[in-house]
Amino acid sequence: MSREIRPAIVLVVALTLITGLIYPLAITGIAQVLFPRQANGSLIAQDGKVVGSALIGQLFTADKYFHGRPSATTMPDPNDATKTVGAPYNAANSGGANLGPTNKALIARVADDVKKLKAENPRVPVPIDLVTTSGGGLDPHISPAAAFFQVPRVAKARKMPEDRVRQLVMQHVEGRVFGLLGEPRVNVLALNMALDSATAR
Repeated sequence: MSREIRPAIVLVVALTLITGLIYPLAITGIAQVLFPRQANGSLIAQDGKVVGSALIGQLFTADKYFHGRPSATTMPDPNDATKTVGAPYNAANSGGANLGPTNKALIARVADDVKKLKAENPRVPVPIDLVTTSGGGLDPHISPAAAFFQVPRVAKARKMPEDRVRQLVMQHVEGRVFGLLGEPRVNVLALNMALDSATAR
């Protein structure tokens, strides 16, 4: 019997070392050498201080900033651990709302958001990504249409010419990966940082 058990134990230990220790350490080491910025979270720094990540959205609510997609991420309610409360862009709890298209709460929230956005810019149709959440709830990007939609509000709040704000948006449009994967997009944090720099001059 020991002839059968011994090889099984050796195999379990060997595979545990290979897949649980050697492989992760090797991949981490390769990533740190070849892609150090991405391996460390694609952090964005300003004046030597980390202000966010290029991969995780942030909640911007002031009129002078471009707003990202709505986020459905949550966190435990500090007053009742059996419940959750909204916590936009909570990286510890990535996920969508899982609400279906006939859900009354979702319909009411989207209708309310559309109404507010139409009041903000009545001449342009509301881009879908300004009223719908992404699957993970952490999306740091919006479509170029969603960014251009917000130009009048941001320009007015910052007392900047709309053409200057529109030009900043165009400078921050990222194309498709390798020219064919994904859709053109705008990183909201990078755009807002550029806005702050432009108005600080």
